[in-house]
Amino acid sequence: MSRRIHLDAVGGVAGDMFVAALLDAHPDKTNGALAAIRATGLPQSVGLNVLPHRDHTLTGTRFEVTLPEENSSADRVSYHELNARLNDSDLSADTRERAQDIFSRLAAAEGTVHGVDSKDVTFHEVGNWDSIADIVGAAHLINAYGTVSWSVSALPMGSGRIKSAHGNLPLPAPAVVELLKGYILHDDGRLGERITPTGAAILAHLMPVQDSTHGPETLVECGIGFGSKKFPGISNVLRLLEFESAMTSLLEDRVLVLNFEIDDQSPEDLAVGLDNLRDLNGVLDVLHTPAFGKKGRVTAQIQLLAREEMRESVITACFEETTTLGLRWEVKRRAKLQRVEADGVKLVTRPGGVTTVKAEMGHLSEVDGGYAERMVRRRRKEDAALGKKDIND
Repeated sequence: MSRRIHLDAVGGVAGDMFVAALLDAHPDKTNGALAAIRATGLPQSVGLNVLPHRDHTLTGTRFEVTLPEENSSADRVSYHELNARLNDSDLSADTRERAQDIFSRLAAAEGTVHGVDSKDVTFHEVGNWDSIADIVGAAHLINAYGTVSWSVSALPMGSGRIKSAHGNLPLPAPAVVELLKGYILHDDGRLGERITPTGAAILAHLMPVQDSTHGPETLVECGIGFGSKKFPGISNVLRLLEFESAMTSLLEDRVLVLNFEIDDQSPEDLAVGLDNLRDLNGVLDVLHTPAFGKKGRVTAQIQLLAREEMRESVITACFEETTTLGLRWEVKRRAKLQRVEADGVKLVTRPGGVTTVKAEMGHLSEVDGGYAERMVRRRRKEDAALGKKDIND
C-alpha cells in the first residue's frame, strides 16, 4: 500500500496550521512532537498547547506556543546561531536534518530578497521560539508519518501589507514569493497574510505536487488545523486528507515536450545552459543527443520535458540559456507508474505487484570511499526502504 497526504489550503498555510492538521489527523503523535520541540532547549517558560478548536463552521485543532512577556532574547537570531542551536540539541538526526533544511531554504529566500548571503541572514519574527517550535514540530511529524507522497491544492495568495522588522512589506511577503516560485496560486479577494514564511518553507521542503492525476484511492483520515488569524466568510484552516492506494494502477497525465537543435554554441557553455534548464522549476528532464546537421556540422539535439502549466517560462528560459532561434513544442499524454519518493529513495509497484526500489545517486555523491562504498550505501538505503534488515548491522 502507498499513502498520500494532500494539503488543502482552505485558509492558507502556516507552520502552526501544518502541525495542528497533522496532530488532528493523528493525535497519537502529539507526545512525540512536543518532546521533540522541548529537545531543542525550549525554555520551560514557553508553553506548548494542542487544543480542540471550533469556529462558526468547522471543528479541529489549534497548536499554540505561548511566550513570556519578556520574550526579547529570541527576537533576533542569526541563521548560523540557529543552526548551531539545532546541532547542539537532543533532536534525532532525521528531525534535526529536516528542520535545518527548512531553515536553510528560508535563509536562502530571505538572503535573495534582501541582497545578503544566506549565512549572514538574521531571523527576526522567525527567530522567535514559536516559529522554531512550528518548524521542529513539522520536521518531527513529517518523519513520524513515514514514507508518503505529498500534494497540495492551489494556494491562496492574499494581499495587502504586513509590518515586519524590515518595514511594511507587500503580501505575499517577498520571501514567500521566492519560496513558492513554480506553485499555482489563486486570489480569492480576501486581504491578509495567507501563506507565512514558515509555511512556505515547509512546502519548499516537502515539494508537494499540484496535479490531480491520481489513481483510485481510499480516504482513510482527515485533519483540520486552525490558524490564529480570522478571514471573513471562510474558516482559516489547513485541511489534511490522507489516502491509501494499492500502487498497481497506471496513471496518466500530460507533459510538455520541447525540441530544438544547437550547432553554434560551445560545448562548455551549452553544458552550463542545460544545467540551468534542468534546475528550472517545472522542468522534468533535459536530454542531449549528438547528431550531424546541415553542412555536416556537429549538432546538439535537445529535448526537454516539463510540466504543462510552465510552458511560457520554460520556453523563455530555453531562449535565454541557449543560442537557438526557434523551437518546437507539443503537449503529449503520458502513462506512468505511481511512485513514492522519500529520503532519496524511489519505490514503484509494477502492474504485476512486484515492488522495485532505487536510491537516487545524487544523494550518494558525497560518500567517501569510491564506487564500492557508494554501492554499499545504495544497497543499505534500498533495503531499508523495503523494510529489510541490513546483514552488516
